[in-house]
Amino acid sequence: MDSILKKLEGIQYRFIEVGNLIVDPDIISDMPRYVKLNKEYKDLEEIVTVYVGYKNVLDNLANAKAMLATEEDPDMREMAKMEIDELTNQKPDFEEKIKVLLIP
Repeated sequence: MDSILKKLEGIQYRFIEVGNLIVDPDIISDMPRYVKLNKEYKDLEEIVTVYVGYKNVLDNLANAKAMLATEEDPDMREMAKMEIDELTNQKPDFEEKIKVLLIP
């Protein structure tokens, strides 16, 4: 999954780059290039949105596991366990969406 995360990081970088280009006056004045970049931006937007959601799930999962490992308060431990369960259930859905979106 690390290679997919690296690929998604690259896609996010390109999304930001294209976002900056489509507001450049030189690009706006070159209508064919602007249209092409605008389409690319829209195509990348969905992938980046899913990637950001997936990355949040991974980060929150790591934080919840760290809390569970270090927390002594029973209520906080229970809260961490519940969060881990919820995030673990969300993870495969994001992975499936990513696989579908990365199909050429």
